[in-house]
Amino acid sequence: MLADVGRRLARTWASDVVLPGPGEGPSGWPHAFPLGQPDAVSLARDFPAVVDWVAGWRAFSAGRDVGLRHRSRRVHGTEQHLPTHLEVPDVDTAAALVGGGWPDRPARGRARAGLLDARFPHLRTAGLLAPTVAAVDDLSDTDLDLLARAGAWFAAHDATGLTPRQVPVEGLHAKWLDTRLHLVRRLADRADLGLAPRHPARVHLTYLDPAHRAAGGRWHDCVTVGDPMTPAYRPRVVVISENKDTAVHFPPVPAAVSVEGVGRGGAAVAAVDWLAGADVVVYWGDMDADGLEILDGFRAAGVPATSLFMDLPAFERWERFGTNEDPRGRPLQGRAPRSVPHLTPAESELYEALTSPTWPRVRRVEQERIPLDVAAAAVRRLVTSSR
Repeated sequence: MLADVGRRLARTWASDVVLPGPGEGPSGWPHAFPLGQPDAVSLARDFPAVVDWVAGWRAFSAGRDVGLRHRSRRVHGTEQHLPTHLEVPDVDTAAALVGGGWPDRPARGRARAGLLDARFPHLRTAGLLAPTVAAVDDLSDTDLDLLARAGAWFAAHDATGLTPRQVPVEGLHAKWLDTRLHLVRRLADRADLGLAPRHPARVHLTYLDPAHRAAGGRWHDCVTVGDPMTPAYRPRVVVISENKDTAVHFPPVPAAVSVEGVGRGGAAVAAVDWLAGADVVVYWGDMDADGLEILDGFRAAGVPATSLFMDLPAFERWERFGTNEDPRGRPLQGRAPRSVPHLTPAESELYEALTSPTWPRVRRVEQERIPLDVAAAAVRRLVTSSR
């Protein structure tokens, strides 16, 4: 039953704390939650257990400012008043019942609703006050203040062509704005803030060809997407590595370059035709769910990469070096798999295993645990087989 209270609370709390006002809808409280009823056979067969059940709900309701609805039932020739519903009068009581992070949320929401309503009255008029209160609930007071100041500044000024760092709002920077851009636009009541586009993506690479290195050629280079650049040589082999150190220290391979991974999405590499169009393109990431999702994203972006050590046989070979923690030390657990239509059947088999809640083994083998000479030998075999 408390789970039902929590679900209703999650749906209605923000609308409730901004009432009264037009556009927010009716309050979600009071509300009666059904407790479930023993059938006639159970009543007759095990009435002492029913008595204990009734006493438990009466004790529960007595100290929590909630009420009980009752229904008369006939048991063994007598009338018995059995509880049918728990009546929760308001959002604060519901929050107290659910516990966790909920008890402080209604009061915090009212305070933030008052601040937003006073400074941005168009939110209430447009019916956006409640969803905005919900959206800012996880912000610190400092970030909420910055959000309000940013919204007010953009509402009053033309920012066309400015970068985030050029906006004269103390504490505002590109990463902060990127994650809260939709809220700043909402507060400023602007569909577009007019800011200059972000700087183009860059791809960092290392030249692996031994003859080029022996001749004194440069080892490292950088490509800015959209800016013409001629590499020291046009690579026939491209090794994309999720780990920067692995890319920088990859062993020599003729006519090859190693590319430092850029996280999820391979659009930057795909935009460099002489990288994405090489004869052999290899992607080497961690053997975990994230690494396989990144591989899928590179292929979706147009990078025709062959994976390296990213299937179940490779996992079983290197599993002894695996871990059940993410890079921040948090435990890895099963989770709902994402759509990864660009994985091969062998890669999908590993992905499904690593995301399964019932997988009993480690969920991550970091790519740097595999010796670089082993990886280089595997790349050379891929090159040979592609000829």
